[in-house]
Amino acid sequence: MQRFRARTALLALTATSGLLLTACSGSADTSDGGKTAGRHDYSAGQPAPAESQDGDERYERREDPDHLSTFALDVDTASYDYARRSLADGRLPDPSTIRPEEFVNSFRQDYDRPDGDGFSVTVDGARADDEDWSLVRVGLATRTTGPTGERPPAALTFVIDVSGSMAEPGRLDLAQESLSVMTDRLRDDDSVALVTFSDEAETVLPMTRLDGNRDDIQDAISDLDTQDSTNLGAGVETGYETAVEGLREGATNRVVLISDALANTGDTDADSILERVSGERREHGITLFGVGVGSDYGDALMERLADKGDGHTVYVSDSDEARKVFSQRLPRNVDLTARDAKAQVAFDPETVEEFHLVGYDNRRVADEDFRDDRVDGGEVGPGHTVTALYAVRTAPGAEGHLATATVRWLDPETRDPHEETGDLEADALDDSVWSASRGLRTAATAAYFADALGRGASGLPDAPRLGELADHADDLADSTESEEIRGLAEAITTAKRLM
Repeated sequence: MQRFRARTALLALTATSGLLLTACSGSADTSDGGKTAGRHDYSAGQPAPAESQDGDERYERREDPDHLSTFALDVDTASYDYARRSLADGRLPDPSTIRPEEFVNSFRQDYDRPDGDGFSVTVDGARADDEDWSLVRVGLATRTTGPTGERPPAALTFVIDVSGSMAEPGRLDLAQESLSVMTDRLRDDDSVALVTFSDEAETVLPMTRLDGNRDDIQDAISDLDTQDSTNLGAGVETGYETAVEGLREGATNRVVLISDALANTGDTDADSILERVSGERREHGITLFGVGVGSDYGDALMERLADKGDGHTVYVSDSDEARKVFSQRLPRNVDLTARDAKAQVAFDPETVEEFHLVGYDNRRVADEDFRDDRVDGGEVGPGHTVTALYAVRTAPGAEGHLATATVRWLDPETRDPHEETGDLEADALDDSVWSASRGLRTAATAAYFADALGRGASGLPDAPRLGELADHADDLADSTESEEIRGLAEAITTAKRLM
């Protein structure tokens, strides 16, 4: 598969200081919540034009609002992990919990990496079985993770659900094991605080440096015990208050919520909960990282909290997954490489008749807000890849340019804006998705699986039956010898049996 490496387009506008921990937000401060594309007068087939200081535009403007797609970057994976847990328990997941982009982004891709902060852009694609349709992949990658000593210190406030439902094996016990392992992995100059909640919330450990205090922190973790109801709103509010009280300048300040999100007491609405702590979030840049646990799990509430809290969410069901999250991802990804990152894909109206973005329903941004840096994007750290898939119907006999993908982000320290772009030509499309590169085949398999579990909500063209998809997944797992792809193949086979 031919790939088109990015060409750089840099913009330097206003500068404001600020630093957030790795997270992702798709919320936009627009009248429609930032979820639908708005009107614009930008040239179809080109990104929204960048203006130079004297007002000249990089691209000719034309009135055609139907060939731009804009979204905030997303690195959530909870939907895929929770679906696998449901299938392992012998039940099909609720279609409302299926978010295709989280299935696709659960698999690391081998995109080229940039040398510094920001992104590389890869755009490729392949024909679907219907000759008029193709899958186009837009791949974004940040630099690799450096040694932990190179990152800023972390100030992490853990908000832990100790309600009665957390007594089930694989909930509080898993959280305690994970926190204990993570405490051993954090640096001496990192800090942690512990907040628990059931009927009420309580700060059981204020912000405490790891250096010389590891035993006290471990004791506080081991003493956690379940109690009564789930007042998640009180937990989040107290968590942010504790984070502000222990705020460290020059550190990454973050609230980590560990819960089954089965709120049944107090405020149970995500927007209302986070509105109560909106001042702390905006003034201090404290992001929210949600960790879901439990066979019964409030997926919608946790996902909404993370979305509105400038953060992202994962789901863990066993010790291996929890260890990866708490002892590897959190300690390593305290650093931040891009803030308020958004992507915009411009499809050429001469060669593309129809397209739609697979998933990202809660991350849509109005097209005209792509270069409005007041509108939230995604916070992304080192070592991440972000993949977006598009179903694209090309014009008969289409030749030449198909699409241009542009990613825009703010420097995490200076807040200077930067952009990177990549292109795709019609003759670069592979003949078949199933003979394309490993990465594109994996993304397509994950997306088709999500489409099947979501009862076709993604609208992917020529979706194979689960039996055929399972065969494709098995072949892919055999050829790559990848454990994570083998897990995907097994999940598809289980879903086929249950259906």
